[in-house]
Amino acid sequence: MTDIVRTVKRDRRPLTPAEFEVLLALADGDKHGYAILKAVARGSDGVVLGPATLYTIIRRFLASGFIAESAQRPDPALDDERRRYYRLADAGRAAARAEAERLESVLSAARAKHLLRKARRA
Repeated sequence: MTDIVRTVKRDRRPLTPAEFEVLLALADGDKHGYAILKAVARGSDGVVLGPATLYTIIRRFLASGFIAESAQRPDPALDDERRRYYRLADAGRAAARAEAERLESVLSAARAKHLLRKARRA
């Protein structure tokens, strides 16, 4: 287990569903705010983010080092230069992983109590 993962597990409360979805949205590449909103809407089951919630999470994640502003930009002819792009930092990836493991443990407990069926094999 890396130092980052140990620190995240020790020092961090569970992520809210909205926070987790933002980290998941950034796990597959850099995105600007509107693209994050769209990715969350497509990928989540019921999590709805408004701009105020998203940018509150972004500010908090920037301050905590979970995400960083990306230096890479698309061709200016293909994009609005006012957009800011964000990328998942190592600490954010560790936080997302820790949250996914926590959720997996919760699901295991629910299965053990026969609240859910056993996981399907791929």
